[in-house]
Amino acid sequence: MATMGAKLVTAPGTTLMEQVTDGPSGFTGVEGTSGWAQEIKRLARMRNATILAHNYQLPEIQDVADHVGDSLALSRIAAEASEDTIVFCGVHFMAETAKILSPGKTVLIPDQRAGCSLADSISADELRAWKAEFPNAVVVSYVNTTAAVKALTDICCTSSNAVDVVASIDPDREVLFLPDQFLGAHVKRVTGRENMHIWAGECHVHAGINGDELQDQARTHPDAELFVHPECGCATSALYLAGEGAFPAERVHILSTGGMIDAAKAATSNQVLVATEIGMLHQLRKAAPGIDFQAVNDRASCKYMKMITPAALLRCLVEGRDEVHVDPETAARGRGSVQRMIEIGNPGGGE
Repeated sequence: MATMGAKLVTAPGTTLMEQVTDGPSGFTGVEGTSGWAQEIKRLARMRNATILAHNYQLPEIQDVADHVGDSLALSRIAAEASEDTIVFCGVHFMAETAKILSPGKTVLIPDQRAGCSLADSISADELRAWKAEFPNAVVVSYVNTTAAVKALTDICCTSSNAVDVVASIDPDREVLFLPDQFLGAHVKRVTGRENMHIWAGECHVHAGINGDELQDQARTHPDAELFVHPECGCATSALYLAGEGAFPAERVHILSTGGMIDAAKAATSNQVLVATEIGMLHQLRKAAPGIDFQAVNDRASCKYMKMITPAALLRCLVEGRDEVHVDPETAARGRGSVQRMIEIGNPGGGE
């Protein structure tokens, strides 16, 4: 394998781009080899771009990125980056959030078809109708929402600060919490707030990690710690196990993705059961290589996250596609809801 001019040659007359094929599940045809990684880095320098990768991305995408983390943390990195172009390896709402916080920069997503079932579970029109039912309510939206929904939101929240955000609101004001019903249930349980209405949305991957699976894993791994994302359908079961004494309460942790990294570094057990999208295991194993991290559900893989393939990232950097645009007025209103959250404090651990 040798570099000739501006093209990485894998066979006589064949460039990596010529191997890229487009199909219904995304771009394929290129493997995440060391040669590919070298070419990605070179192209990023040529384009004056920084590559951001979410924790749920493929391992080879995470390893070639300049920064890896949760969506809000990455969007804040994007806003502070010196590069003119942000390549966001994640799903579409995440790239939109980066554009909202970095309106003067070019934001690219390697495949614009990478959507999100949770963000799609509420539209701007549905939120307008819901607000009309409760005209005096405060709207709290999880960052896993579209730019149009953020623009109709009073305060955004993350999974790590949702409790603080809701607790900061006048107790006499009704709260509309959206879109994740499991995170909303967790917040309502912790705050004890009765005047909180929760939208019935969910991430299909997290919702599919159920309580029965968690209980089976806990029984067969009695010495493990549990890391459970609050979007999971099994979050209530995890707290039930701890409350009933079936599993030591000190070893049950309801955590955002960013919080899981911190907890991994402080973990005292030799084994940790992880209830979230399986891409998270790569960063956890890097953060604490001496611990055996196992997925509660090893089928919990987001097909949209996995659409950001080595082929898609290569195409993105070669062709400058796909660019993410957010209407300036929508962006300004959405930026206000994110900034109000940041003013409350604890904005890390985006989701």
